Amino acid sequence: MIALDLGHVRRLLCLGAHCDDIEIGCGGTVLTLAAAVPALAVRWVVFTSDATRRREAEASAARFLRGCHAEVTILEHRDAFLPYSGPAVKEAFEGLKDWAPDLVLTPFRGDAHQDHRLVAELTWNTFRHHLILEYEIPKYDGDLGAPGVFVPLDPAVAEDKVRHILECYKSQSDRHWFSRDVFMALMRLRAMEANAGTDQAEAFYGRKLVLGVGAPGDTRRGRPER
Repeated sequence: MIALDLGHVRRLLCLGAHCDDIEIGCGGTVLTLAAAVPALAVRWVVFTSDATRRREAEASAARFLRGCHAEVTILEHRDAFLPYSGPAVKEAFEGLKDWAPDLVLTPFRGDAHQDHRLVAELTWNTFRHHLILEYEIPKYDGDLGAPGVFVPLDPAVAEDKVRHILECYKSQSDRHWFSRDVFMALMRLRAMEANAGTDQAEAFYGRKLVLGVGAPGDTRRGRPER
């Protein structure tokens, strides 16, 4: 196992197609970074919502980002129709280009849900010199794969993640997959795969990781692309 150190992260960009995506996919990682990095700067952007979901998302973000310098944006595009709002979504990404995050957390580009895929595709289209990790979301479609990047979680962090999700998103409680058992089981499975000595972990797809070996760095890292 090779450790990828996220200790350099000071500016974090979290992207979600739906109001609970970020929390389900990478909430434990966000909580871990928020606790480890003093004054972590976070931009938290969700692209679809309605009045109920917005209230839930704002309450949830407040829990996950406690202690951070956070800017939370909840947009109101229609759930499941995100690709048909493509130009407006692309404009929202254009407004993020100059922020230069150290780490971008975004949905898996191979996700079966069209809203997730669009956000992932525009993430790669927008950020060319940044570390991007794609998170996974369990669902009916059965699209879980074999991610290769793991973030071990303290048991208390895993518990907090699931508790915040279940308490904040009451509107989703009737969905058969929206349960403590599902969320904890996936983290347990990924911890087993990581072999990191913990019982819970989150997993990500890291499509492009540039490893430094002492050569001069590329100063273009923060330069935005179209």
